[in-house]
Amino acid sequence: MTSTASQPLSLLDLARVREHESIAQGIGRSLRLAQTADALGYRRIWFAEHHNMPAVASSATALLIQHIAAGTQNVRVGAGGIMLPNHSPLVIAEQFGTLETLFPGRIDLGLGRAPGTDGVTTRALRRDGTEADRFPEDIMELSGFLSGNSRIPGVHAYPGRSTHVPLYILGSSLYGAQLAARLGVPYAFASHFAPQMLEQAANTYRENFNSAGSLQGPDARPHFIAAANVIAHDDAAIAAEQRREAENGWIRTMLGRNKTLSDEDVTQLRDHPAGQQVLGMLSRTVSGTQDEVVTWLDALADQVTADELILVNLAPDEDVQHRTLELLAPEPGSA
Repeated sequence: MTSTASQPLSLLDLARVREHESIAQGIGRSLRLAQTADALGYRRIWFAEHHNMPAVASSATALLIQHIAAGTQNVRVGAGGIMLPNHSPLVIAEQFGTLETLFPGRIDLGLGRAPGTDGVTTRALRRDGTEADRFPEDIMELSGFLSGNSRIPGVHAYPGRSTHVPLYILGSSLYGAQLAARLGVPYAFASHFAPQMLEQAANTYRENFNSAGSLQGPDARPHFIAAANVIAHDDAAIAAEQRREAENGWIRTMLGRNKTLSDEDVTQLRDHPAGQQVLGMLSRTVSGTQDEVVTWLDALADQVTADELILVNLAPDEDVQHRTLELLAPEPGSA
């Protein structure tokens, strides 16, 4: 058995900000992690758009991508994803066209349909929640701006026109799988927090992939990306301890909104149905030694015929995060 997974490996980073830490410190940690991933040969690192979340610093996603791309050399950097209903397709084309102009051949644009926030914040974004109904049409409009074939006569994205920034559909349901297949673009499934429909979505996507009508051209082939949470360490006990700490953090985040949960509260919630539901969201999580994690990742990829795995580095401790990347590093040339 090789020391690394058989599939290309990428990373999804939420630019977490810890308690008692500044936002600048959280972003600095994301940059250091990206630099480690870059040096080790990971394929891409993506950042997700979220709003009104004090522990997440990736709300201005395009700006963070620029910062990370400027601090790295080879790794692709992109959005996983931009919540397109929050934006004008023209503005996103201009932003990512600018990024592609600054960092040619290194920019990805993943697109999601959810707002990435709550209803009150959605209204603060000057949206009413109906924008998601236009998601397919907005993707087509965005694709037109990036390809140089604008669907709005006389309107073009500068920069952006003819940059051909690659598009990816993100999702956690069959809707995204069906849409990605119809448009003939890569599909990334959010199994790191919504694992229930992973296999069905993978099958739906491959069975319905439309090469002839693909936005990528007639030679397009399916490309399915599965997400997983990982913690790897030389000491299995440390990996297990880090996993429990990360799970407790999820319980605090999901069940402690507008209130403070003590350590005792969190321990009790782990056995409560609400806590079990939160932990069930993390069922696509592996922790352990290098061999244990690699074996699990290979099995996941085989199960859904994944072309690529995108990893959420779940370890709370920064040193363990970097060690996880070192232990799972792709074989040279595999990215």
